[in-house]
Amino acid sequence: MDFHKVGLSDSEYKTILEILGREPNALELELIGVMWSEHCSYKSTRPLLKTYPQKGKHVVQGQGENAGVVDLGEGWGLAFKVESHNHPSAIAPFHGAATGIGGIVRDIIAMGARPAVSMDGLFFGDSNLQKTHTLAKEVVKGIGFYGNAVGVPVLGGKTFYSPAYNGNPLVNAFGAGFVRLNKIASSQTAKPGEFAVLVGSKTGRDGIAGASFASRELDENDNASNPNIQIGDPFEEKLLIECCLDILDKDLMTSMQDMGAAGILSSSSEIAQKSGCGIDIQVLQIPLRDKGMEPWEIFLSESQERMLLIVKEENLDDVFKITKHYDLDCKTIGTLTDNRRYKVFKGDELIANLPIDILGDTPVKFWPSEVPADLSERQAIDLSTLKTTSPAEDILKLIACANGNSKHRIWEQYDSMVQLHTIMGPGSPVAAVEVPETKRACLLTMEAEPWKCFTDPYLGASETMALSLRGLWLSGADALGMTNCLNFASPEKSERFYELKESIKGLADTCRELDCPVVSGNVSLYNETVSAPIYPTPLVVTAGLIINRDEILKAGMTRSGDKIYLVGENDGSLGATRYQKMKNGKPLGKTVEPDYENEKLFRERAIKTAREKTANSGRVLAGGGLAVALANEAISSGVGMNISIKPQTTVESLLFSEGGARAIYSVPNNKIKEFENTWNGFSFDCIGTATGDSLSWDNLFTIPISDISKAFLEGE
Repeated sequence: MDFHKVGLSDSEYKTILEILGREPNALELELIGVMWSEHCSYKSTRPLLKTYPQKGKHVVQGQGENAGVVDLGEGWGLAFKVESHNHPSAIAPFHGAATGIGGIVRDIIAMGARPAVSMDGLFFGDSNLQKTHTLAKEVVKGIGFYGNAVGVPVLGGKTFYSPAYNGNPLVNAFGAGFVRLNKIASSQTAKPGEFAVLVGSKTGRDGIAGASFASRELDENDNASNPNIQIGDPFEEKLLIECCLDILDKDLMTSMQDMGAAGILSSSSEIAQKSGCGIDIQVLQIPLRDKGMEPWEIFLSESQERMLLIVKEENLDDVFKITKHYDLDCKTIGTLTDNRRYKVFKGDELIANLPIDILGDTPVKFWPSEVPADLSERQAIDLSTLKTTSPAEDILKLIACANGNSKHRIWEQYDSMVQLHTIMGPGSPVAAVEVPETKRACLLTMEAEPWKCFTDPYLGASETMALSLRGLWLSGADALGMTNCLNFASPEKSERFYELKESIKGLADTCRELDCPVVSGNVSLYNETVSAPIYPTPLVVTAGLIINRDEILKAGMTRSGDKIYLVGENDGSLGATRYQKMKNGKPLGKTVEPDYENEKLFRERAIKTAREKTANSGRVLAGGGLAVALANEAISSGVGMNISIKPQTTVESLLFSEGGARAIYSVPNNKIKEFENTWNGFSFDCIGTATGDSLSWDNLFTIPISDISKAFLEGE
C-alpha cells in the first residue's frame, strides 16, 4: 500500500520503518496514518502549545484529558472545552454542525460531568452572498436540532462574517458541564486485565477518514466527500449521557473516553497509552451497522454516539444491565494488557501488532516561519480616510452591519433555558449559569478578533484574550481558566505558520501575565481553499466564578438619572476595528499594545465595583468602540443618554477606537462617591447622564433610541 495515500511523508514512513524494524501491513499503515494526521497528532503545534501556562489555583485537570476541569468550590467542578468541526460543516453544514455539538457533549461526559452549557463560534463568508445565508441557515439548524433534542442549553457565542470565510466557514462548538470533584472520570486510569466496553451506536461507514479529511485543504471536489461526514442522533446521545453517568455514579467503570476523530482507534489507543498499558481488540466483537466493513473501516469510522468504557470483570454484568435499561448496544471488544502493544485480532488471526507509543508519540513537525510579505501593508493605515462626515450615520451603519446587529434570528432557534439554571443567555455580553445546589455562578465569555489577528497576529491574539477576561472582571468574576480553538490555514506555508506561532505567543503571554491558565483546547489547521486562506482565528472561551450570584453586574440595567462613566483612556486604536473596516473595505492597522499592569488595575477595580454594587450596569468597550457600547446599552436598557466628552485626539478615535482596558458604567447618584473612590488611581470620567429617549452627544449628533433599535434588530 502506498504510504502517501494515508497522508504520510517520506521521512515519516522512514521513521515508522525504524521503529518497527519492518514494513507495516496495510491495516497497520492505515492505523498509523490517521493517528499521525495533523488532526489527531497536533504535530505542527505541540511544542507551541507547551508554552501556555497550565497551572493555577483553580485547576483540577489541565491539558491531556478530554476536557479541562476547574474548581468551583463546595465540591463542584466545571469541565469545559471547545472543539472545531470546520471541514465537515463546509461540506455538509447541517450534519457537520450537529455532530460538532454531539462531539463536544461527549467530551464533557468523558470527564464524568453532566453537560450543562453549549456555545458556538460561527464564522461565515460575505453576508451579502446567498451562498453564505444558505450555509449559515443549515449550520444553525444543525446546532439547534442536536442541542435542543439532547437538552443542553445554548447560552451564547460569537458570529462573525467576512469574505475570508467564503470557502471555508468555521464552526467551533463549546461545551461545559458540572461534575462532583470526587466523581471525575479519566482516560488515564485503566489497568491491565480490565475490559474495553463499547457503548452506544453501532459502527458504520459514516465519518471514515474524517481526521485525515480535516488535515488538508478543502478543494472543489470535496462536495463529493459526503462519506467523511458523520450523521448524528441526539436522542441516542441523550440516552448515552444518562447511561454513562449512571454507570459512573455506581463506580462501575475505571476509565472512559469518547469516540471522536479516528473513532475506536483513537479512543482505545489513547486510553491504553495514557494508562501505561497495551490493549488487545477483537474486531469481530464490534457491533456493525453496515455489512462487509473492512477492519480499517471499522477502526477509522467516526460514527457518532459511542463511548469506550474500561470495566473490571466483576462489574461487567452490572454494566450490561444498565446499558440494556437504556436500550443501548454494549459489547466487550478488548482487554487491557501489560505489554504496551496495540493488537488487533480477527478471530484467532492477529492482523495488527504495533507498539502502543507509535500511535501516540508522533513525530513533531518544525515548519519554517516567515513574516508575511504584505504584513507592513496590512499594518499601514491612512487616518485621513477615516474622517466621519456624519457620526450618526456611521453609528447606525455599525449597529446594523452583519458583525454589529442582533443575532436573535440565530439564537431564537436554540433552547437557552432547558435545565432551568441559566442566569444570562444569548444576547448578553457574558453568559452565566447557576452552579448546582449553591449560590455560586459560573460565567463564560467567548471572543475572537480575526481582523486584529490578520494585521498583527501577536497583538490581535493578546487583545482577544484580554477582552475575554475584561468581560468576566466587569461582571464581578475571578477568572478560572481558558480553553481555545486555534483556527488557521496551512502550517506548511511559512507565512501562515508565522501567524499561528505569533498568535499562540500572544495568547500564552497574556494568559501568563493575567493569571489565567489554559486547561484545554483544539487546533484546526488547513482552513483554506485553492483561492484563499481564512484569517488567523484564535477563539477563546474563558470561565469565571462569582461566589454570590446576586452580585453579578449585568449590562442593560441603566436607569434614568444614572450618571454615565467611562473608565480607561479615551482612545484605543482605530487599527483593524469595525469602523476602520467599514471605511476602508479591508482590515488595516494594528490594535493596541498590551498593558498588563493597567489590565490588573482594571481587574481589581472592576471586580470591586460589581461586588460592592456601586453601579447599576456595566459594559466593556469592544467592537465599534465607545459610541457602539453606549448605543447598545441604550437599546438594552431602554433609556437615552446625554453625553458630553471632548476628544483628546480625534472625534473618530473617541467614538470608534477599540482595545485596551476600557468600559462604561451607569452609576446611581447615591453611589457616585463610592464608585469614584473605587476607581481612584485609574483613568475615569463622568461623561453624561441617562435620560430621555435619544442618544445625544454634545453637538455631534442626536439619534432616537427607536432608530438605533431598528438598525440593530433589522440589520442592513
